[in-house]
Amino acid sequence: MRMAIFGKGILGVLALAFVSFTAAADDPKVDLKVGDPAPVFAGTDELGQAWKSGDRVGKKYVVVYFYPGDFTPGCMRQAQSFRDGMHKLVAKGVEVVGVSGDSVKTHEMFKKDQKLNFTLLADEKGELAKKFGVPVAKGGQVRVKDMQGKLLTLTRAVTISRWTFVIGKDGKIAYKNTRVSPALDSKQVTELIEKLEKK
Repeated sequence: MRMAIFGKGILGVLALAFVSFTAAADDPKVDLKVGDPAPVFAGTDELGQAWKSGDRVGKKYVVVYFYPGDFTPGCMRQAQSFRDGMHKLVAKGVEVVGVSGDSVKTHEMFKKDQKLNFTLLADEKGELAKKFGVPVAKGGQVRVKDMQGKLLTLTRAVTISRWTFVIGKDGKIAYKNTRVSPALDSKQVTELIEKLEKK
């Protein structure tokens, strides 16, 4: 009797494992293309406040740029490029949102340190990134320096790849860049929106 129960238990576990594996394998991978409807998404900004795409999308251009992490050299160059070019984007009715796997607290520090003039969203589980099909890897502790050269040790939940999207006023993906040059990102986005405005 004990052997029979044990056997059923093992078979049950194996069956459950198979179902779980099959479900994971069947999970559709998101592959957004230009012209596709933008996913509905929400997050928490650097002040701990809720941010919802539904409040913006369809009313203005929304730039969503994903990046690996606060205070890293490439990510600082990218953030600075958007900061310095923000006046041109705002004049065209554009809202910029930066997204990484950093915490709200780290985002708050990064925004203050870099004097950023746009929103940062914390995506600590990578859920927002996955809605856009952006690759997500493990996080961990990183040692970085702020603008004053102060050494910081930060814990990053996940590391998100550097991809940039522009959502048009029609709520569709107008631009997708999976090979972003940090220093040129803002310039390329601005040029794209200028072209869209002329159509």
